[in-house]
Amino acid sequence: MADLRVVIVDDHSIFRSGLRHDLDPGIEVVGEAADVAEAVAVIAEWQPDVVLLDVHMPGAENEATGGEAVLRRAAPLSPATRFLALSVSDAAEDVVRVIRAGARGYITKGASGSEVSRAVRTVADGDAVFSPRLAGFVIDAFGAAAGETAATDDELDRLSAREQEVMRLIARGYAYKEVATDLFISIKTVESHVSAVLRKLQLSSRHELTAWASARRLL
Repeated sequence: MADLRVVIVDDHSIFRSGLRHDLDPGIEVVGEAADVAEAVAVIAEWQPDVVLLDVHMPGAENEATGGEAVLRRAAPLSPATRFLALSVSDAAEDVVRVIRAGARGYITKGASGSEVSRAVRTVADGDAVFSPRLAGFVIDAFGAAAGETAATDDELDRLSAREQEVMRLIARGYAYKEVATDLFISIKTVESHVSAVLRKLQLSSRHELTAWASARRLL
């Protein structure tokens, strides 16, 4: 039985159909929309838990992207709904604009159905979620004070200085080889540090690590 209700907003019907099919059985798609006006009407009618929102679509005005327009018009009509941007674009400008408009997360369309489903649940629970490499755009744009947060975060104190360095790079989406090159250590050492970080923070994947670090403004 479904425990979450979502609306998919995207101007490509084939993508909407594929995504509907790939979402976990516990997530019910109660509505779909292909442009801004249709999206606002569907969201207002169904009051979903989460809206999966394309960034670029028809119907925007005043040079806003379609995703921004939906957020600004629909959010006041469905205040309990949370919005998750889902786009082919990984441009910093697109990420920052839609987050400023009120989206709780941003993932790219290269994500699998299971990854999108996990992201939907994360956003529904009130947390933020981003595809690897995108979280840094948000942190930079909003002027996060990473040093102050790190100094007061008890969880971060569990990590050694080297583990903190590895954690930040991995959370930003760097490959193990890139981390090894940047820190002048072996790939095997990187793998060991990542395993230790995940174990100490009680996380199960680098996607969860990105969300964890982003929520604490550590990137």
